[in-house]
Amino acid sequence: MYPLIKTFVSIKKANLLGLMLACSLLAAIIVIGAVGGITWITDRFVTIERGWLHTLFNWVVGVLTGIGGWFMLPALTVLISSLFQETAIQRVERVYYPDVAHREVLKFWPEFRHDLKFTGWAMCLNILLLPLYMFGIGFAASILLNSYLLGREFFESAAGYYLGKTNARVLGAQHKKAMYGGGFVITVMAIVPFLNLFVPILAIVWMVHLYHHIHIQELQRIQINERRDPHENLHIQN
Repeated sequence: MYPLIKTFVSIKKANLLGLMLACSLLAAIIVIGAVGGITWITDRFVTIERGWLHTLFNWVVGVLTGIGGWFMLPALTVLISSLFQETAIQRVERVYYPDVAHREVLKFWPEFRHDLKFTGWAMCLNILLLPLYMFGIGFAASILLNSYLLGREFFESAAGYYLGKTNARVLGAQHKKAMYGGGFVITVMAIVPFLNLFVPILAIVWMVHLYHHIHIQELQRIQINERRDPHENLHIQN
């Protein structure tokens, strides 16, 4: 996976630590808020006559919600990252790609609405996978699903910053292995305790580097083809 080392080096080099701390704080607030909210609702509206059983029930609900929220973080990653996306991309490109100008101006609310819809769709799909855990294949199915979803979404967001969403989608279709491979790494990081709190920023940086890596390869391929054309034309004339 090409950008792995470069992604982590970028944390210091592109001054991303502050963004990552803010991102991790937001992710932790979301998980804690979800656990606390659902526990509070069950405590107020679900009543069991035996006091100890009622307390036990609330604790079980809280623990299960916490575990569920932890594994739902991959689906929430895109939504959280939308708040930091443009800042992270600009800091990375200033350090690593200062000569490459982006063409698209990111509009916060349209992007946020898109990410909100994506998060809702991703969470619904992840919820539909829950019965598969009873058959021992839920975890693997979740990894595959989120690798596809996160790989495509983060790549199109990063590449779309330079090409526009439509062209980014076309480029992603031409480099599915790199795009979904990146999605797999992002998904795995998103379920590792503590590391997953920083994944929204890491995912953005990963895909920015991946896009530029592909872009450089494409330019090199074009240059090679241009060098070959004169020789081929000369051969045809002879």
